[in-house]
Amino acid sequence: MPRSGPTPAGLVPGSRYGLPMRLGVVDVGSNTVHLLVVDAHSGAQPLPASSHKMELRLSEHVSDAGDIARSGQDALSCFVTECLGVAEDQGVEELMAFATSAIREAPNGEEVLTRVRQDTGVALEVLSGEEEARLTFLAARRWFGWSSGTLLVVDIGGGSLELAAGMDEDPDAAVSLPLGAGRLTRDLLHGDPPDPEAVRAARRDIRMRLAGAVRPLAKAGAPDRAVGTSKTMRSLARVTGAAPSSDGPYAARRLERAALADVVRRLGSMSVSRRRTLPGVSAGRAPQLLAGALVAEAAMDLLEVDSLDICPWALREGVILRRLDTLR
Repeated sequence: MPRSGPTPAGLVPGSRYGLPMRLGVVDVGSNTVHLLVVDAHSGAQPLPASSHKMELRLSEHVSDAGDIARSGQDALSCFVTECLGVAEDQGVEELMAFATSAIREAPNGEEVLTRVRQDTGVALEVLSGEEEARLTFLAARRWFGWSSGTLLVVDIGGGSLELAAGMDEDPDAAVSLPLGAGRLTRDLLHGDPPDPEAVRAARRDIRMRLAGAVRPLAKAGAPDRAVGTSKTMRSLARVTGAAPSSDGPYAARRLERAALADVVRRLGSMSVSRRRTLPGVSAGRAPQLLAGALVAEAAMDLLEVDSLDICPWALREGVILRRLDTLR
């Protein structure tokens, strides 16, 4: 499987190998559009310089036919333009831009890409679900290192769930499923709080869809380390007692399956306003937290994983690392 990732979208040609450079990555996700600026060079750890994001929630700007509505297109073009200004102010030398499931699955996705390119000059590259899984796996591998042995990575986004496993930097198995926390909340978990039967039905549906997909991962062998990435995973770990973000990225954080089962039970009867009072849960993520917890619990159960080590790096960092690899 070829290793791939977004190609540069501007601003100027990249630095020569070995010289420090300032890179920017615009990540258009189902929940958030995020510009991450890092200082990096090949062979070194990318160091965050600045972060700029907006909770656009493209999955909520969707028509009955599944198209991204004009309101979503307008907001996206406006924010990408804003990101360009921030990147220029921050001295970004090269900007990469990519989109994931929200645009990948929209019937008018090409129209949205054309609109953004015409309005901003930025050519968003749409990643496949498998590419998402592979790039996220790369980030986790680089963070935890070779001593982790066979690695299993579980990444819950707004629109999709990515799973990957293997011994190398490129996983032996990579799977993407439409089981994102935002999507499931919109499609299956109505009400505040949702009806208990709706929660049970969502739990059954998630597990049925996931059960067949985990088989390829078993061929990679039992994991020596299981890893969770994404804001949803970090929030769930924090709710179960993990260190707060103020402790920095190097604090060890873990999500235990036994503790997660208790959280799922509690969240099922909580209103969104009550979820917002939980530690580590932002106002924007609170509506999706129950769906994310149901997916995380199902994945851990079906993959027979008792705990997940939380990785601060994910897809954006994977994109940056792959770009730095090409400079070799």
